[in-house]
Amino acid sequence: AAGGNAWRRAPYAPLLSTAFSHVTPAFAYHEKREGESDAQFVARLAAELEAEFRRLGPDTVAAFLAEPVVGATAGAVTAPEGYFKAMREICDRHGALLILDEVMCGMGRTGTTHAWEQEGVAPDIQAIAKGLGGGYQPIGAMLAGGRIIDTIRSGSGAFQHGHTYLAHPLACAAALAVQDVIREDGLLDQVRERGKQLEQRLTERFGNHRHVGDIRGRGLFWAIELVADRATRASFDPALKLHQKIKAEAFANGLGCYPGGGTVDGVRGDHVLLAPPYITSASEIDLIVDRLGTAVDNVLRSVNH
Repeated sequence: AAGGNAWRRAPYAPLLSTAFSHVTPAFAYHEKREGESDAQFVARLAAELEAEFRRLGPDTVAAFLAEPVVGATAGAVTAPEGYFKAMREICDRHGALLILDEVMCGMGRTGTTHAWEQEGVAPDIQAIAKGLGGGYQPIGAMLAGGRIIDTIRSGSGAFQHGHTYLAHPLACAAALAVQDVIREDGLLDQVRERGKQLEQRLTERFGNHRHVGDIRGRGLFWAIELVADRATRASFDPALKLHQKIKAEAFANGLGCYPGGGTVDGVRGDHVLLAPPYITSASEIDLIVDRLGTAVDNVLRSVNH
């Protein structure tokens, strides 16, 4: 109900809470206007959020939620510089919480433990999961600032919520071991180093590709967006299911990647997301990009013919 993924929301539309409203995403490739600078784009989005607070009644708004780097829905979309500072300011002015979803982009994926560290702000509440346990054991967690915790402690004294396997000892032990390895083996440095290489290799391979409109990401979290026309940024016909074909072609050639459709509006748009392991070697980065390039070109050749 809180998310903006149109095709995921559609089957459940009659059941979704109306307590949420959505504003324009900080998706510069599609939302930034011609001749608009990053600063002007941020100012426009901030004005829109401010207007939405006022429309709803600031005293009725509990929080603003966002992903610092958008994951599966749009493919490694980073916000323009200053965006999250502007959002933080508006939340503070109206007494609303800033809640950040770092399930995909957090716990080292972007080169810092938390993606928000690169934005110059800190959230009130944060969701983490995938990189927390490294896939060894399912685990997710909520992090909250001192102000939130103190309020609960001085009130009911308990957070009346939970699941059957909440704080499962095995999951917690696995997560702790993963975090120890990340720290002891200096894997955040590795993410930053290999991330620069991944950006460079993607730019070399797809920077002038006639059907790749955008290359975006941070750390070891990158995506390419496929377009029918680079000049107009027009998407391919969704009926082609281009992202699904690229996924199958890449997998047949030994590469697991995460393509997605509906990148632009829930229906149109195709992207391919890459999130290599933190221990990926330089030669493996080269291999990943080469195999993705081959998959993309093979599928486009078959589609264009």
